[in-house]
Amino acid sequence: MSLTVADLTRGVMTEFQEKLRAQHEESMHRELESLLNTANKAEAEISRKDFDGFKNLFHRFLQVKGPSVDWAKINRPPEESIQPYENIKLKGLPDNISASLNKLAVVKLNGGLGTSMGCKGPKSLISVRNENTFLDLTVKQIEHLNKTFNADVPLVLMNSFNTDEDTNKILQKYKHLRVNIHTFNQSRYPRINKESLLPIAKNMGTGGENGEAWYPPGHGDIYASFSNSGLLDQLLAEGKEYIFVSNIDNLGATVDLFILQHLMSQPADRRCEFIMEVTDKTRADVKGGTLIQYKDHLRLLEIAQVPKAHVDEFKSVTKFKIFNTNNLWISLPAIKRLQEQNAMDLEIIVNPKTLDGGLNVIQLETAVGAAIKSFNNALGVNVPRSRFLPVKTSSDLLLVMSNLYSLDAGSLTMSKKREFPSTPHVKLGSSFTKVQEFLCRFESIPDMLELDHLTVSGDVTFGKNVSLKGTVIIIANHGDRIDIPAGAMLENKIVSGNLRILDH
Repeated sequence: MSLTVADLTRGVMTEFQEKLRAQHEESMHRELESLLNTANKAEAEISRKDFDGFKNLFHRFLQVKGPSVDWAKINRPPEESIQPYENIKLKGLPDNISASLNKLAVVKLNGGLGTSMGCKGPKSLISVRNENTFLDLTVKQIEHLNKTFNADVPLVLMNSFNTDEDTNKILQKYKHLRVNIHTFNQSRYPRINKESLLPIAKNMGTGGENGEAWYPPGHGDIYASFSNSGLLDQLLAEGKEYIFVSNIDNLGATVDLFILQHLMSQPADRRCEFIMEVTDKTRADVKGGTLIQYKDHLRLLEIAQVPKAHVDEFKSVTKFKIFNTNNLWISLPAIKRLQEQNAMDLEIIVNPKTLDGGLNVIQLETAVGAAIKSFNNALGVNVPRSRFLPVKTSSDLLLVMSNLYSLDAGSLTMSKKREFPSTPHVKLGSSFTKVQEFLCRFESIPDMLELDHLTVSGDVTFGKNVSLKGTVIIIANHGDRIDIPAGAMLENKIVSGNLRILDH
């Protein structure tokens, strides 16, 4: 069998690529070392741990070629691997609820800033309902749980270097409440120049021109940073067995006693180490990650991993019917085992960014749910939509501030007065993007109990006690302004043009 020129060149190419890869890694390690030399001893110690994780990620990034999944090998998950929530509920509640709760800790992902909603500082400190912030609501929920069942469920916040200082200042105000709060910091990784594949940071500082040089590497970092912080061992020593992890801006992510009971009631040899709450996809969720069966494992498939030719198929509501809510129940001993064995193989998400000055950089990230394939007896639970109530935009904020929801002990529930369980579709234009501007445009939040669809565009304000029903579309063209008068009732209306109401 003779070698062709192509074979030879391929051999040379891979050898060349290997050399290139080794060179990139060497340069990266050199740069990271010189960055560490600019830090003080305590900071360098923490950053060295961070950089170890980053080196591992960078090494894997250099090895990966093409999409991380072979589309032909993707299958729908077997029926039994995604249980309907109704089936889980049939098992009933634990005999001893407080004993089960005492084996649980709640972890909230608190690394994000409120920039997308025009706010400075941590997103969790934005007021969402009756002057309560995301963090207030979370603390109230857990305090209520601890009081009701005489339990000790701690709250753990995973902060980032962006949110840590501001969050810790606020935590003082919860000191007298019946909830133990712990925090740990997720890693700080260097953004890398897309061309040179080297860090853009000049030193370890986070201020000034270095402000854009760092990033928190996605929530997949929870396993390593939780373990590095010592909190994982501390919670295990306190007898905790599971953590319930969710995004702090998902107001539907409350502790569910039925799911907890399902975890606690499994036989010791078939312990379920990971539950991912999924829910049915609607047109609004087409970009959400979904569960697939891949090489005999349940696996999370994110849109970033899908080959371009198959993106439309991925978004289809018929083939992939569910998506990941990022409400996850994870076994602590299993995290410990997988961390010690270095066996968490999380797919890398390459996130390209263009900085203010026009520089193209990449961030290497991972997702917490991607670890599902590494855990034993993992399960998806198809939960009601009410467990997924994220507040990402001012349109979401309008919904949770309205009379569609009632607030009880920190938990939001759909009002009994709404006749159908689905939330209205709300699209507010760019004049409403920033929370401050949004609040100025409503004298009071309209009655939305009978609303199906609301679109607002342009310079629009709402007077007191406005009521919106059915489909309402309000469009003020450029240069026009529409003031919806106090007490107005709009049902299936399109409002356009110019409507000014001025004080006499």
